[in-house]
Amino acid sequence: MSNVEANVDAKPKARDLLNKIVADHYQGAWDAKNAGEKVGWCASNFPQEIFETMGIKVVYPENQAAAIAAKGGGERMCETAENNGYSNDICAYARISLAYMDVKDAPELNMPQPDFVLCCNNICNCMIKWYENIAKELDIPMILIDIPYNNDYDAEEDRIAYVRGQFEHAIKQLEEITGKKWDDKKFEEVMEISQRTGRAWLEATSMCKYTPSPFSGFDVFNHMAVAVCARGKKESAEAFEALLEEFKENVKEGKSTFKGEEKYRVMFEGIACWPHLRHTFKTLKDAGVNVTGTVYADAFGYIYNNTNELMQAYCRTPNAINFERSADMRLKVLRENNCDGAIIHINRSCKQWSGQMYELERVIREETGIPTAVFDGDQADPRNFSEAQYDTRIQGLVEVMAANKEAK
Repeated sequence: MSNVEANVDAKPKARDLLNKIVADHYQGAWDAKNAGEKVGWCASNFPQEIFETMGIKVVYPENQAAAIAAKGGGERMCETAENNGYSNDICAYARISLAYMDVKDAPELNMPQPDFVLCCNNICNCMIKWYENIAKELDIPMILIDIPYNNDYDAEEDRIAYVRGQFEHAIKQLEEITGKKWDDKKFEEVMEISQRTGRAWLEATSMCKYTPSPFSGFDVFNHMAVAVCARGKKESAEAFEALLEEFKENVKEGKSTFKGEEKYRVMFEGIACWPHLRHTFKTLKDAGVNVTGTVYADAFGYIYNNTNELMQAYCRTPNAINFERSADMRLKVLRENNCDGAIIHINRSCKQWSGQMYELERVIREETGIPTAVFDGDQADPRNFSEAQYDTRIQGLVEVMAANKEAK
């Protein structure tokens, strides 16, 4: 067989498939905007089944903010928002988004301006004020699905009914805004595809339970954009299934995308420091530390069997659940993935997530006996991270993990 024939027959890499889905996602939004269709800005955990069913194009300010921050534009955009009167103390994703609404251009990543906004506060209540500001400044409609913090371990029927009512009202609002109609049969198809996507994504990320892990834990930070923006698309399911097969093949062959020696396995708790992704990864790689667990990436794998369970799934977003369930999620990750330690990111931007971290860290240490390292950082504002502090904390963690291994 010639090299040309071999290249034709070769399967595309999952990474390339995933990158294409993200590129197509933005291009589709631009095409819709240019064709005169209504395009929205959407919170990352808003039920995507709604607009996917209706064929409505949306883009995600959180994804854009993370990309801008990762490419070095976070500080510039945050300062723009602060100069416009927004507090330095609010979420950096929000500041970047509010700045983009004003300047309407970011060389790192551009996306269409919104004709409406879709907000869901199962992430945090900052989302409401952030999206209210956009709606007011641009004089556009805002659709809100309110999912309150759940004090119980599971969402009860009254809460499910409350969310379902808003789900149905959001559909009516979108029909009025966009002129597009709801289709129950299409909704069933979208739910089926979303489940296929979610299961493939969660199974792929779970492959880090093997030693060595078949992938670098930072890979999932790069791949998860598709889990946010395109869960209801067949291409996403196929791409994550391809990713899963690649990981399975690596397990069989004892290979990994982690280029260092996997001496230690850790859980990384919290959102990645996008402006300092390279440094945070390199410090770990150089010390032989691979991330083999994270709650953040798996948060976008919604699993359900019917509409009622769909509502319940959106009530289980990590920031919307009670402390006991939060702790159980972390302990499950640590135990199933054979972690030697845990790295806790105290994220200045995400106060809802970070507020309980000190208590969760105590539970992790007491329940598992593994060492932890806590560092201060930010998901998008580079000014809130210290390389020296991070490196020192990781060094200390590695020393304790090494002593524990030697003692065993």
